[in-house]
Amino acid sequence: MRPVNRIVVAALATFPLLTGCLATQSQLKKISDDRTADITTVSTAVTTEKSDRVAADNELKAAQDALRQELGAVKGDVQTLRTELQTMRTDFGAKISMLEDGMHFMMPVNFAFNDATVKDQDHAILDRFAHVVTQYYPGSKITVEGFADPAGSASYNVRLSQRRAEAVKSYLLANGITPDVLATVGYGETRLVAPGAWGDKPGAEMNRRVVFVVETAAQRPVALAQPEVP
Repeated sequence: MRPVNRIVVAALATFPLLTGCLATQSQLKKISDDRTADITTVSTAVTTEKSDRVAADNELKAAQDALRQELGAVKGDVQTLRTELQTMRTDFGAKISMLEDGMHFMMPVNFAFNDATVKDQDHAILDRFAHVVTQYYPGSKITVEGFADPAGSASYNVRLSQRRAEAVKSYLLANGITPDVLATVGYGETRLVAPGAWGDKPGAEMNRRVVFVVETAAQRPVALAQPEVP
């Protein structure tokens, strides 16, 4: 065989080997690139998960701190509320109790015979009531219940008791209670404190009264605290 032919044959024999090497190097590079991409993806996921955990831990800590502060504030508020209610009892003779539907305030807010005008002497107790419900029962529904003595017809007394409730509502609105939480109802001559007493008879003025019901579904937990009732 001629030398030239031997060179050609050798070159042809070497070509598959070179092609195979080039292919192997390309595959290795692809595998390396894929592994690098996988490592990057995993690293990014780990970093994201770590950041999410840190953020969640921070949120939990903030919530716990806020809860501790709220519990501390509520504890103080409950004690202050009890003091306020006791003052209303001792200074104004209010009778305050907690029943199933909420707090009941029976206060000495009475009316003259056949009249629906809030007396000047009752401004102080109504001012104190407005302060208490605004401070400690925000968002609670307040119902003003009006009553009348048994003089006159039952239908007239219902209307008169409603006017009394509306007069008290107007006074409370002027003292900071929002209209959306206030409701009124007139019960006329029902639930008499002194049965049969009307006009100038003893106990008749107690029949001409208003009673407050505060439904304790307020936004703050302190609104649900049971006061100390002697």
